[in-house]
Amino acid sequence: MRRLLTVLCSVLAALGLPACDGFNARELRPGISTALEVRDRYGPPQMEWHNDDGSVTWEYSRQPQGAECYMITIGPDNVLRSLDQVLNEATFARVQPGMSNEDVRRLLGKPASSQFFQLKQETVWEWLIERGSTVVDPVYFTVSFNTEGRVVSTGRYTRMRG
Repeated sequence: MRRLLTVLCSVLAALGLPACDGFNARELRPGISTALEVRDRYGPPQMEWHNDDGSVTWEYSRQPQGAECYMITIGPDNVLRSLDQVLNEATFARVQPGMSNEDVRRLLGKPASSQFFQLKQETVWEWLIERGSTVVDPVYFTVSFNTEGRVVSTGRYTRMRG
């Protein structure tokens, strides 16, 4: 049965669907699961962030189609410390004016898109935070940066389907 679920998750992952992330997250246990088990379930990370304490945080962003980004921290002992889905209100509140774009990327993961607005001289990154459905339109969280790559504002919008 477990083999069947693994195969199904692999097929869905290949299609770009985050359907198995919840299953994978439930299977992993902080303080017990190893880095190898994390890689077996999630694959190679899109980004590795090295922390001052010798741990490493692996980024697994499901952008642009998924509304999730998992930051998984592995201790120097190669044991899972934490697994967090960071596209949430608590993390959005941590984005403050003056932060660098690298600090924001480390908090929220890779954005779904980035666009430069010539008139405002700002670059806006956006993350899909609610996929939407037949009744609800998709919702995005945005961060605007000045030409020095510093946060000037945050916001959110709903992309109306035409």
